[in-house]
Amino acid sequence: MSMDAEGQMQFLYALRSKGVTDTRTLTAMERIDRALFVRGLFAERVYEDMPLPIACGQTISQPSIVGLMTQALQVSPRDKVLEVGTGSGYQAAILSLLARRVYTVDRYRRLVKEARAVFDALKITNITAFTADGSHGLPEQAPFDRIIVTAAAEDPPGPLLAQLRIGGIMVLPVGQSDAVQSLIRVTRHETGFDYEELRSVRFVPLTEGLGTD
Repeated sequence: MSMDAEGQMQFLYALRSKGVTDTRTLTAMERIDRALFVRGLFAERVYEDMPLPIACGQTISQPSIVGLMTQALQVSPRDKVLEVGTGSGYQAAILSLLARRVYTVDRYRRLVKEARAVFDALKITNITAFTADGSHGLPEQAPFDRIIVTAAAEDPPGPLLAQLRIGGIMVLPVGQSDAVQSLIRVTRHETGFDYEELRSVRFVPLTEGLGTD
């Protein structure tokens, strides 16, 4: 199943109506077919603006949230990006069209393997996917121009803040429960960090260690 022209127009209209207005973000989301990242029972709902279950008890975020997070990240073509929480690989694939290089990590080996298969099918060559504890970031590849976290922590993890380049931006959900989370943008300066609250969200929790699946 792929999106026809009318469906594509409706998909993009839905994104714009939720506040995704950045042209580069919209173009990238038009080019990456979400249907490639959803399997099984929920495939028929793939173009609706809703999160959907994937393997390992995780979810693929709703398209408008993917768009808003991507837009808030302000990725430029020369940027090196770290994504914590590969999940289905959908967010990383979109970022691959906007950045020079994308490193993505997930605690579930199965998710990383399945995402790599989709990246290969799409002939995306600028994503490197790892199975790792994302709460520690990827120190051997740091610093990063941009960091995006697709799971909620109580506070921005210290190791990720440390791996953000001066002038860099990190976008992530923070909150102490599933019910109360905020999407924030962190900008690193020479003297510290600026924090900007963007909107309320709901994400799966950021968990330390590797998954068992």
